Amino acid sequence: QVQLVESGGGLVQAGGSLRLSCAASGSIFSISTMGWYRRAPGKQRELVASISSAGSTNYADSVKGRFTISRDNAKNTVYLQMNGLKPEDTAVYYCNAVIALLNYWGLGTQVTVSS
Repeated sequence: QVQLVESGGGLVQAGGSLRLSCAASGSIFSISTMGWYRRAPGKQRELVASISSAGSTNYADSVKGRFTISRDNAKNTVYLQMNGLKPEDTAVYYCNAVIALLNYWGLGTQVTVSS
């Protein structure tokens, strides 16, 4: 069994910052890609950022220059540093990990940005 546990969400004013963390635990040999997705009210889930095991990153255009994804392979943990938050960043943020070609998801953490 593999579990992903997110933390770090909350309420912040526009222009503020938050740092999300996601730790994977369980029967893990190696994790390939880790990433963050979000689902805003009334919208489909979308990719925010992803990072490969080698450290290659990919970002949604809407967060480029504001968000930074990183990972600690020794701790099986991925982070999302979010700066310059905007009200449109309000969503439930989900952690994703690809392990042995299978997708695993966290339960999500709420991020709310007030104007």
